[in-house]
Amino acid sequence: MRNRFDEELNSLNTQLINMGSLCEQAIRNATQALSDGDQEKARNVILEDGAIDQAERDIESLCFRLLLQQQPVARDLRQISAALKMITDMERIGDQASDIAEIIISAKMAEKGRIPKIDEMSQAASAMVTESVTAFVNKDLELAGRVESNDDVVDLMFESIKSRLIEEIGKGNDEIAQRSIDLIMIAKYLERIGDHATNIAEWVVFSITGVHEGGIDTKKLTPNGVEEGRVYASADTAKPEK
Repeated sequence: MRNRFDEELNSLNTQLINMGSLCEQAIRNATQALSDGDQEKARNVILEDGAIDQAERDIESLCFRLLLQQQPVARDLRQISAALKMITDMERIGDQASDIAEIIISAKMAEKGRIPKIDEMSQAASAMVTESVTAFVNKDLELAGRVESNDDVVDLMFESIKSRLIEEIGKGNDEIAQRSIDLIMIAKYLERIGDHATNIAEWVVFSITGVHEGGIDTKKLTPNGVEEGRVYASADTAKPEK
């Protein structure tokens, strides 16, 4: 019985990795569509969002089946519960990549030369998504902490892009102002993707430690994965299980 359960947990990890890859691809394709002014690629991002939605449904179904049939406890229960929370954020990441694509289509945008930092911001947000899922699969608290720290980097990128574009808006050219507003919205969607990746990382921490407070200081981790000074909710969550 346990062997079967372990196989299904491995299947859960595999499906989460695949869903994360779909999200990463959507972010990359949306940004590439912007850089190239490729309307067809932008339309494909919107169409392919259905695959992310289906992945969410498949993982949700697997999690509910495991909860009902196996009635897991302790760490196994946290792992499945965290996965259910994670896929909600991953589905929203797919939606926000589609939102970027919709702006590109409606505004017929091709802006790489003007705002190169958007490419950099996209890469950083995409890496956060990949690393947060990897942290879950590998039960890696340190990597989850890095994802949370990198959210500050993405936030600073957004502020830098926004400040530059606000200067463009202030020049008084209506066409430039509208495009600058569209680009601010795209950068904001990328910033939100970083926020969702951070949410995923926080659920990774919960799946390992039983604590979900947002932000774990990995510099204070003891050898068994407990954060010094952290008050845990119960004896069951007093430390990560091995």
